[in-house]
Amino acid sequence: MGSLTSLLGDDAAVLRDRNFQLLLLSNVPPVIGTALLSPVLDSLVGPFGTTQTDVGLLISVFTAPGILIVPVAGALADRYGRKPVLVAALVLFGLAGTAIAFTTDFRVALGLRLLQGVGFAGIVPTLITSIGDFYEGSREATAQGLRFTVSGLSQAAFPLLAGVLVATAWQYPFLLFAIALPAAAAVAVWFEEPTAAGEAETAADGGRGDPDGDEPAPGGEAVDWDEGVSYGRALAGLVRRPRVLALVVGRTLPVVVWIGFLTYNSIIVGDLLGGTPAQAGLLTAVGSVAFAGAASQAGRVTELFDSRFYPLVAANCCLAVGLAVVLFAPGVPVAGVGILVTGVGFGLALSLYRSIVTGLASQSLRAGLVSVAEAGGRVTATATPVAMGAAIAALAPQLGFGPAVRVVGLGVAVVGGGGGVVCLVVARLSPPAPAEREGVAAE
Repeated sequence: MGSLTSLLGDDAAVLRDRNFQLLLLSNVPPVIGTALLSPVLDSLVGPFGTTQTDVGLLISVFTAPGILIVPVAGALADRYGRKPVLVAALVLFGLAGTAIAFTTDFRVALGLRLLQGVGFAGIVPTLITSIGDFYEGSREATAQGLRFTVSGLSQAAFPLLAGVLVATAWQYPFLLFAIALPAAAAVAVWFEEPTAAGEAETAADGGRGDPDGDEPAPGGEAVDWDEGVSYGRALAGLVRRPRVLALVVGRTLPVVVWIGFLTYNSIIVGDLLGGTPAQAGLLTAVGSVAFAGAASQAGRVTELFDSRFYPLVAANCCLAVGLAVVLFAPGVPVAGVGILVTGVGFGLALSLYRSIVTGLASQSLRAGLVSVAEAGGRVTATATPVAMGAAIAALAPQLGFGPAVRVVGLGVAVVGGGGGVVCLVVARLSPPAPAEREGVAAE
């Protein structure tokens, strides 16, 4: 643990927590939901008797349910607990994904991917919420960052393994989704429901909870929506608060920059910089490693600053400046520096935003609020490529394709990075939410 402490700081001790270890294990299946198929889609055209155009639907039908299902999963996790939702979502994800290996009917495969997407929608927000239940302050920032680090490393490792397996048999990559089943079993047996953990912690703490009396200790019982107010109305009222809304919107904006880069990376490298597909892949790898590394340091950054406002402003600036460098780089090496900066901003921003959002609500609304924020991220991830494509098509006749890509990309950098700074300023100037943890927001 000594080497981990030197790398992650004193909060590396969270890695010894069995509950957190189970959350990290549960984080691997949803991460590979899309990444696993990305390098093998072409190999599936023949077995499923479909076309190169239609095979991409295996990705689309997986991501689409999240926009609607994520908020529902959050409400269920608030109402019935984190553990049952997480176990059920992992089982559905694993069974539906693995079952694709046993069919050659493309329509059946699409249906199974849709069910797998429903499972995915229940996993990620529950993981983020559970971390917020168990930890707070720099410990939570470290935990959220480590979860994101595992995401980055999994996205790098499993697609490579899938590429090797598909050369043996097209079914084998789908069998990797079965990793969700032992994860579900482990969670069912050993995971401690955050509510129970919070009650024990509150008792051990002498019932002190939050110094202001608005919020119990992490994971404590705090039902604030059953006194004549429906759950949906209470959650909507919380989201409408300027500070909460600004931070929820701010959390969605780093995705605009990252997805914008991923969508046009090959075009930027190939058409604008004269590079090769291999170099485009290298840029993606550099960005992924950068965001994984930056995410692992979120706890240390939280400890170094009295406020998360300034680190988040810096992270948003990295997002904007880094993408601008990629767009206007004279060559691939300079673009590599730009995406390195972008990756640092992406990893740090999302880790800090997620650790903030979990602290804006009591436990009884926490999963719902996290789900709203995560659903917002999926909306921006879906809308960004469409909006960019429309804008480039509109500008290309006047500017030319290359300049249009640069102008639209610069607009994405301004919206993602600059818009994030605006959201932070609004949050800083707005009053706290009623059950907000002390010092949690970007003040």
